[in-house]
Amino acid sequence: MADCIFCKIAAGEIPSTKVYEDETVLAFRDLDPQAPTHVLIIPKEHIASAADITPENSAVVAHIFEVAAKLSVELGLEKGFRIVNNCGEDGMQSVQHLHFHMLGGKKMGWPPYAE
Repeated sequence: MADCIFCKIAAGEIPSTKVYEDETVLAFRDLDPQAPTHVLIIPKEHIASAADITPENSAVVAHIFEVAAKLSVELGLEKGFRIVNNCGEDGMQSVQHLHFHMLGGKKMGWPPYAE
């Protein structure tokens, strides 16, 4: 998608601080971290949101979680981490490209977002 910032990051048109990359996904540090470790994991293929996951593209989600498990060790998150996906306007999705926030490096509270 030509105007999608995450597609441009995945294509290397916009720089990012990469922590992982393969042919399917890219993981990079969030510019506005909400925890000591805050990484975004995105599919390179444009999928607008979790609401757009289909049988044809769902394998990428499993792969994203496999990457998260690997990164948890590499990033020193053995004590735990949180994976967050915001979907749609009411879900506070700010970029219309499927992405997962991997947050860790501190004990997380609940609820994660107070109204």
